[in-house]
Parts: sequence; C-alpha cells; structure tokens
Amino acid sequence: MLKTEQSDIEELLRLSSQSSDFRTGKISFSNQQIYIAYYSTLIDQNLLQEHVLQPLKQCPIGAIQTLEELRELIPIDEIEITDKIDVIQSKLFKGAIIVRLHEVDSVCALIHLANKSGMRKSNDTENEFSVVGPKVGFVEDIDTNLCLIRAQINIPNLIVKEISIGSVSKTKVAIVYINGVTNEQNVQTIEQRLLAIDCDVVFDSSELDQIISDNSLSPFPLFVSTERRDRVVYALISGQVAVISDGSPYFITGPSSLFDFFISPEDYYMPWILGSFFRIIRILGVIFSLFATSMYVAVMTYHYEVIPHNLLGPLVFSRLNVPFPPVLEVLFLEMTIEFLREAGARLPSKIGQTLGIVGGIVVGQAAVEAALTSNILIIIVSLSALASFATPIYKMSNTIRFLRFPIILLSAVWGALGIFIAICFLIVHITRLQSLGYPYTVPLYPLRIKDFRDSFIRSSFQYTGNRPSYLKSSSKKRYMPKPVKRRFEWDE
Repeated sequence: MLKTEQSDIEELLRLSSQSSDFRTGKISFSNQQIYIAYYSTLIDQNLLQEHVLQPLKQCPIGAIQTLEELRELIPIDEIEITDKIDVIQSKLFKGAIIVRLHEVDSVCALIHLANKSGMRKSNDTENEFSVVGPKVGFVEDIDTNLCLIRAQINIPNLIVKEISIGSVSKTKVAIVYINGVTNEQNVQTIEQRLLAIDCDVVFDSSELDQIISDNSLSPFPLFVSTERRDRVVYALISGQVAVISDGSPYFITGPSSLFDFFISPEDYYMPWILGSFFRIIRILGVIFSLFATSMYVAVMTYHYEVIPHNLLGPLVFSRLNVPFPPVLEVLFLEMTIEFLREAGARLPSKIGQTLGIVGGIVVGQAAVEAALTSNILIIIVSLSALASFATPIYKMSNTIRFLRFPIILLSAVWGALGIFIAICFLIVHITRLQSLGYPYTVPLYPLRIKDFRDSFIRSSFQYTGNRPSYLKSSSKKRYMPKPVKRRFEWDE
C-alpha cells in the first residue's frame, strides 16, 4: 500500500480550517493524547460524548498504542483505518471524525458520527413547492441548515464564515461560498456590508437582504431568498455567495440578476425543451399580470377604436349597467383580490383555502349581479392574479402585485401613453439597479450572448458547462461535457 504524504492531510485540514464550523484539537486521557478533527455541523455531538470521549476517559493508562486498539475500545462499528486521502476526505464530509495518535501521522481512524437532524420529515419546502425533484427545505437552526448544504457539497473548498450581528440578539450569521469558484471580491463585499450593520435584533435573513442591498428604495428584490436546498447549492456552484442567519429558514444568495427570480429548480429536472417552455410561460405570465388590467382601463376609457367589431358588442353589453368608470371598477376588483389573498394567508391553512375559493366565487358573482363590475373584467383580473403566482420567488410575486396599481392609475390618466410611460420607467429603473455592484438585467443589458443559454430558455446540459460570465468566477468551467457515443443493438 502506498503511503499518503503528510502534506495531503495537512492541506485538507488547512482548507477545512477556513470554515467556522471545523474543529480541531487534542484529547488528553490517562497520560496520553490523541488528535481529532471534524465538522461540528455534520456530526452528532451526543454520539461524540457518549461513544468516544467517555470510553477514552475510562481506559487504563497505556491502553492505546495503536489505532487498532482504539477501534476495539470505542463501541462503534463504523470505524475505518486508512491513509488514503480521497477516503479521508469523503468520510469527513459524510459525518466522520478524523482521529490520529500523533499530530504528524498520515494514518487516521475515521469514526462515523453523522448528524441526521436535518433529514427529518418536517423540513419539506412550504412556499417553493415543486412536483419533480427533491423537496428538502431549511429549518430555523443554522447548524442543521449548514449540515444540509455540506451533505450535498462534499469538498473542503466549501467555506463557512460565521459572524455575530445584533447588539442584543448576538445572532450568528454564516457566509457560505466555494473557495476557488466564487469571486473573492463578492465575499469581501458581503462580509463588509454585514459587519457594518448596526441593529439590536436580527429576526430573519430577509432583514439582512434589505439592509445590505444596493438600493433599498427599489420594490424589486436584489437578492434571491429561498428555502430550497437545491436552489442554494446551484447558486453556490455557479459562483454566488449565500448568507443565512440563525433562526431563519431562508438563505439569501447573490449577486442576483432579474432572470434568477423566474428560474425554478424544476426546470433542470425535466427535458430542456419542457423546462424552456415553462420558463417562457412564466415570463409571459408576469408581463400579462403587469399590464392586463391597465390595458383594459386604457382601452375602455380612451381607445375604443382598437376593439374588434365582434368583441365590441359583448363589452358594451357587459358594462351596460355598471355605474363606475373603468378605473374604479378595476381598482375595486384588484383590492378585493388582495383582501382575499391577505386574509387567506393570515388564517390557518384549511380555513384560508376555503375562504379564498368560496370568497372569490361569492364576491365575484355578487359584484356582477349588483352591476358593480363586468363579467369580462372579472376574467381578466382572475387571470392576472393567477399569472402573478407563476413566479417561483414570493418576493418577486409581491413586487408584481404592487406595480400593477401605479400602472393602472397612469393608464387611467393618459391611456396608452400612460402605459408607455410606465414601461419606460420600469426599463430605466431595472437597468440602473445593481446587486453587489453587478448589473441587475444581465445578460440582456449589458449584453452577454453566451449567458442567454440559461436565461429566457434552459439549454441542454451539453451547452451549460460554463458558469455565468457576469459573476466573474475564479473557475469558469462547471463541468466538461463530452459527446455521447450511442450504441444500438442492431449495430453489433
């Protein structure tokens, strides 16, 4: 057997020691010492105390001279003695502790003490549900969340930096990134902004999102906030930085672009044609949700001439007995939808669902019969509300709901010109936004042709081996796709 050089193990320990959750030390017992190293977020501390430390304290003097004697003393079956660096690294990130009799030894005992607290049934995603793919979500314990991340990314280059924020709460906040992939400048920028925060209590990561954002006056979210593990892992391997605070089940990742808020993890679990189709449907749904009701107001107030002749009759008949102008009619229905949505969200889940369905049907039918609104507008407002839910990120969905109201008012004042002014304002605003200093509308502006492979559409995995160029990652390649040589039975 070839002996592993000591420098290999030392390099592994050096890389791992950059993370705040990595522990090294020596245990003294019976005039002897052993050296241990492990990730505190990956192991069960109770198992360490009961099955490792307690037996060592009770062993007689000089009882352990070799790792074989150590294996016989500790009452755990999963103990492996090896000097292979690839085995040591793999076991370390699966929840094992490294034990060495001497600090310069290259042969280690790997004791499996994996923490299973993050693999319980109660950490399913609630707000970012998907039909296909894993449903593992985060919880309110930061160590459990970091354990879930490390269970997916098994390399020592995954660095966790912990800082304390809040003069009263002293909340633990972790900055997570992959060394050698993420641009160091992005890590430093986020760390500086977090350290500059002066507050008493940090309740949730969403507060940090608002405080460290480049423009706190914008309704658009500048960092992706997610409770899904697969979304955070994808952000990390793409070269982004993730931040989580203790007591919050949400990670925030950045720098983010506008297109990140319309990407669902489900896109990558289906064939690329289907994933691209549903992503385009989402983007078109957002556009429809923004402008559908405002176009109704503009057409019914100023631009009757654009209505087709066959549609003009039903529209006139629908609004024949409605006493209000179109803008009041639209605002009444939009506010009704918002009331139902807020009430459904605040009530217990079963009652909230019933209220949303029954309330929508009853209020809609009563409004039509009372001649407060038209049938056609109810259809438009209902479709607009449904389209706003097509956005995978809840914060962007809220932004779309808010933006509809000023656009409706502008269309009521200036008609189509008002909608055009709103579009120009939105385009100028989002092109000026930045996330950690990076353009918000990339790859559309500034133009990055190669990054279009995973923006409006999701290209085949054969063409998405590179990381997004705008992130300026230290490593450009995610993987090296190779052409597949297919063999058919009739060729033999």
